[in-house]
Amino acid sequence: MSSGTILVVDDDAVARQLLADALRKEGYDVEIAAGGADAIALGRAKRFDVVLTDIKMGEVDGLAVLREFRQRSPETAIVLLTAFGSMDGAVEAIKQGAYDYLAKPFKKEDVKLVVRRSLEHSRLVRENARIREELRERHGSPLIGSSPAMLEVYTLVARVSSGKSTVLLEGESGTGKELVAHAIHTNSPRRGRPFVPVNCAALQDTLLESELFGHEKGAFTGAVVAKQGLFEAADQGTLFLDEIGDIGQALQVKLLRVIQEQEVRHVGGTASIKVDVRIVAATNRNLAQMVKDGKFREDLFYRLNVVRIVLPPLRERREDIPMLAHHFLQKASSANNQPVRGFVPETMALLERYHWPGNVRELENIIERTVSLAPGPLIMPDDLPEAVRKAEPAPAPEGVDESLLSLDDVEKRHLARVLRETGGNKVRAAKILGIDRRTLYRMAERFGMDLGEDASE
Repeated sequence: MSSGTILVVDDDAVARQLLADALRKEGYDVEIAAGGADAIALGRAKRFDVVLTDIKMGEVDGLAVLREFRQRSPETAIVLLTAFGSMDGAVEAIKQGAYDYLAKPFKKEDVKLVVRRSLEHSRLVRENARIREELRERHGSPLIGSSPAMLEVYTLVARVSSGKSTVLLEGESGTGKELVAHAIHTNSPRRGRPFVPVNCAALQDTLLESELFGHEKGAFTGAVVAKQGLFEAADQGTLFLDEIGDIGQALQVKLLRVIQEQEVRHVGGTASIKVDVRIVAATNRNLAQMVKDGKFREDLFYRLNVVRIVLPPLRERREDIPMLAHHFLQKASSANNQPVRGFVPETMALLERYHWPGNVRELENIIERTVSLAPGPLIMPDDLPEAVRKAEPAPAPEGVDESLLSLDDVEKRHLARVLRETGGNKVRAAKILGIDRRTLYRMAERFGMDLGEDASE
């Protein structure tokens, strides 16, 4: 059985056939096209996992093939074939969404490796799209992203939505924990009932207790009337407890009792009130460590941590930045009645390089600000805040010994340093690194770094 369908596009008959034969020997289902027009016609008739296409062909070149497949079949991974020493087209193709490129003449092992990676990329994109569509069909989902990390989030959301188990969302501030909580609710049988969010860090424990459980008239100074609590307001629905790690020990005990007994008692009251509430809690803290430190009750932690979903920081899913940026641009353009259509490639490269300490929330705020102030239809690099324009590649995570970084991190940081020291001169950078320019481009694209233009070359 074939492990993938591949289309080889080249106007050189010999090169086309040699590559196709080599891939067939690996067990792939391979079709060939003698040019861009033939490739586009085949793509409209059949789905391909990977397209390997030469860049320079007749009237319909490889970039035209790339644009057609990106529009019609975004799950197809496009690999551009380019002559050694002619990298401009390959770099432009990467910017337009090609997955990778191979420089001729290429080695058999290079082809096998790129094809395997391309097939895995195509599989992940298809799986991601399937799960997102499944979530949308269940009354919609606000989640955005196609990275493997977000695919895992979508998968867990789809699996847990139909039940009533307590869910614990972990992630840095701004990663979208409330959006995930809302997606769980809107895709659950409780979607017709209330979704009630509460920020536990915004109130002192005494006030939060009254908010959550309600109070009787005269229970404390200022309680002139009885008040229903948020647990009662969320009856038959979902209660979202954001920043759960910020509540004190005394309130933790009372919250544990409510979760266990599914009943609340008003502050100042004696009667127990039954409630049917699903709890989704969220934190940007390490609750497991807080348990070890005696700052969070172990029994409450296990009650909350039935299903755990970790939201990745934006710097760990940089491939999602273009999709998020375009989404926020369209949203801001519509809200502010601004005719801003998109980003120039250099701007997107800066967005992808920035380390985003505020995560998705920071990206949305910056895009909204930039759209509001943009003088033209395209966002230019100078339209971005200085912090984004001048940012270096993200630093090592806090507490990580730089001598123990992964090989990829070491290479990325060293490449950034060399480029900085040479003022972005690609010839000098390649010479210092002891590599050719083709390898320099491949490294830069692998790490999401934009080499830009170099007038000195």
